[in-house]
Amino acid sequence: MARGAAVALATAALLLVACRDAGRNADAARLSFQKDGAELRSVALADLKSVPAETFTAFDPYYNKKKTYRALPLRAVLEQGFAGLGAPLEAQDFVLRAKDGYTVPLSGARLLEPGAYIAIADVDVPAWEPIGPQQVSPGPYYLVWRGDKQQDLETHPRPWQLATIEIARFEATFPHAVPTGEAPGSPAMRGFATFRAQCIHCHAINREGGRVGPDLNLPQSILEYRPEAQVRAYIKNPLAFRYGNMPAHPNMTDADLDELVAYFRAMKDRKHEPDAGAR
Repeated sequence: MARGAAVALATAALLLVACRDAGRNADAARLSFQKDGAELRSVALADLKSVPAETFTAFDPYYNKKKTYRALPLRAVLEQGFAGLGAPLEAQDFVLRAKDGYTVPLSGARLLEPGAYIAIADVDVPAWEPIGPQQVSPGPYYLVWRGDKQQDLETHPRPWQLATIEIARFEATFPHAVPTGEAPGSPAMRGFATFRAQCIHCHAINREGGRVGPDLNLPQSILEYRPEAQVRAYIKNPLAFRYGNMPAHPNMTDADLDELVAYFRAMKDRKHEPDAGAR
């Protein structure tokens, strides 16, 4: 056998093994459904076989191109995961958590929109096309949106390697990220709304929130080690300072940035260290 043919056969064999192992790992991976911190059930992909899968092609803003997925309608997945809850899912608040710490609070009304799916297979690339700055597999559970008007990552986030879906009020899940005592409609409260909508996916305040980026209040507030003007400029265009994972926010207005800084300023005086009592 010619060396080229032998190499090709060996490569094909390795790809088959990789795809087989990826399939086994996907089948074994579990998705946890929780309510107020208590697990209701944990399911493997095989447990979701009763949910009819669909194959469709739609634009994916992370890949910046159309992708074809085998996917489960999210509503049906939630109805199975939270079976017996006895309350309409649209009326609940949800928190979605990925394996890397990416944390997404979403209302039930948003999460149960038509067009929300859990992708379980990449039809274009058998073992999933790598995604994100770290070039990781987004499987085995990747939240995707099918609709043409559901492509904004701020309004329709797409956590990959999804691990947990929890029903929990935001204030109960992240109580120390709330600027308690600030007047409704104040700049700090409006900045809190922006942080809740756009920042908590990756960042924590007082150790509550996402774990992809640094905590912005502990041990020091970001305003205690960076000038406010630099904070504003960094949020707007982080790549002007350094290469990293943080996205730019070109649509944030000066008023948005003023309010976000007002929120950071308010939280600077509301530090809460969860582990302080253990030291």
